[in-house]
Amino acid sequence: MNSFAIVFLLINSAMLLSLPRRWVPLPLLVGTCYMTLGQGIELGPFHFMVIRLLMAVGVARVIIRGERLAGEMNSLDWLMVGWAAWALISSFFHADASGVLVNRLGLVYNACGIYFLLRIFCQSLDDMVTLCRITAILLVPLSIAIMFEKTTGLNLFSVLGGVSEFSEIRDGSIRAQGPFASSILAGTVGAVCLPLMVGLWQQYRKTAIVAIVACFSIIFASASSGPIMSAIFAIGALVMWHWRHRMRLVLWLAVFGYVGIELTMKAPAYYLMARINLTGSSTGWHRAALIESAIAHLSEWWFAGTDFTRHWMAYGRTDNVIDVTNQYLRMGIDGGLPLMLLFIGLLVSGFSIVGRKLQMPELSPRSQFMIWAFGASLFAHTITFVSVSYFDQSFVFFYLTLAVIGSAMSGILNENGDRICRPQIPNQFALTQSS
Repeated sequence: MNSFAIVFLLINSAMLLSLPRRWVPLPLLVGTCYMTLGQGIELGPFHFMVIRLLMAVGVARVIIRGERLAGEMNSLDWLMVGWAAWALISSFFHADASGVLVNRLGLVYNACGIYFLLRIFCQSLDDMVTLCRITAILLVPLSIAIMFEKTTGLNLFSVLGGVSEFSEIRDGSIRAQGPFASSILAGTVGAVCLPLMVGLWQQYRKTAIVAIVACFSIIFASASSGPIMSAIFAIGALVMWHWRHRMRLVLWLAVFGYVGIELTMKAPAYYLMARINLTGSSTGWHRAALIESAIAHLSEWWFAGTDFTRHWMAYGRTDNVIDVTNQYLRMGIDGGLPLMLLFIGLLVSGFSIVGRKLQMPELSPRSQFMIWAFGASLFAHTITFVSVSYFDQSFVFFYLTLAVIGSAMSGILNENGDRICRPQIPNQFALTQSS
């Protein structure tokens, strides 16, 4: 860890320990947006990059101050615990159990650390707005740095290590990545944050406008089809706000539509992604073929995952594995169908919570739209997971979204600071349901 990273860590650690609860996410997001994975410390087999060190300081703050979750443990919290437990247990079914266990401990630490810390720090509707404003403010200078990289081909974050000094160029287009591990993940951050910035529109219009421009700039600079598609789906989810009371019909139409495509295409319907090439450099065919290969080799990984996938495809191989550009399949290869289904369960539970909260008459339309914006962000993540797995600090934005939705389920505070009790709402009003 160089001197700049040490000072960076000390300043943000001091902020974590001293800021009021509602502002504590600020140093965590600063560490996410402005520090690469190249800075950190090694403790035996464990690698603690800066974001992990900041999470440890956050845990220390919670213990020292005796801070607690908003409300009691809810179903989303328990799903997270179950997912983490199987991620660890399944490691013992792999050839190098100790090595895999170390990897899974890092995976669980990342996910549960961010999720439960932000569940504690975000406990009211005002906290939700503050969190979005923090994100908006941080994305603006980040977008400027990434646009500079797009223009010059030089990555300013390369001085921190972990990212290349010179940007990747594909088909003549510079693909800017900033502090993230790839240009796709950088653009994805802009896409999944876009709904949150739109959620600020009614209260902080100027901030929202600047932040929306920043999100589109990051997406453009990444020059990747995946983030563009994620942004399109995010915008589509926001537009569906006008038909929020008919979401069951929309979901059934989507299901029948997919079945219809499946029946009319010669190849599986998911091969539609092979035809999407918005930048001239997409690899949609690989992503579709990866799904097909995983289904064909289901018997090898269904129980607790597998260590060997080299034979699945004739290219894209590194040692014994192929490039798994799919978060769902990444879960399956790591921990089998149980881990994959638990992960999908987190998403389903999140959408269900958003649907139930929209039925609360105590919430103003402005607050309902903010909750809907988090649901739209979660939907953008859900779509993105089909084409990329989060292997850098971008995971923070996914578990941030889940954490806020989890706090909403536990009886979030209204604008005046009064506790809103969870109403007993019939299941048919839920926005999504597991079938």
